[in-house]
Amino acid sequence: MTDDSGVTDDSGVTDDSGARGRVLDTYVAALQHDLADVGDATRVGVVRRPTRWFSGSVDENVPALAPPEALLDETKRRQEDFEMAGVCEEEAHNEAWLEAEFSDRYRSHLESDADATVALSELAERVRDGEDVALVCFENTDKKRCHRTILRDVLESRFDGVDER
Repeated sequence: MTDDSGVTDDSGVTDDSGARGRVLDTYVAALQHDLADVGDATRVGVVRRPTRWFSGSVDENVPALAPPEALLDETKRRQEDFEMAGVCEEEAHNEAWLEAEFSDRYRSHLESDADATVALSELAERVRDGEDVALVCFENTDKKRCHRTILRDVLESRFDGVDER
């Protein structure tokens, strides 16, 4: 459920307690406007192109967990094409995402890119050791798709069927 600000009823934060630590995800504007409460979770940016204002809202940024430049560029160009054809920003974003096969390509990147696999393993270990982390990106997922939800799923899949310590 959303309110007029486009924030989910859980204030833009989703969580899962299947891991020893919690994995949360939210978007930077929700943090900046106090719409998301991530508690003491470490705010981990997962963007390739952080702005100064983004960097000021996270504890760290791990660009290796962001989508590859080529995928970002292709999706952005396609989104602009859709917008030029009169499609609203949110729909253009989501259509470009589908057309670029963003989800599959991003998952493949996480599995095949050496820096991404190391960063993912390190983050999973931190959660396994009890650290709460909040994955942070730019997109409000009430209206737009975002790679951080895929990243969260991939990270959580590392804990499926694993006994807690």
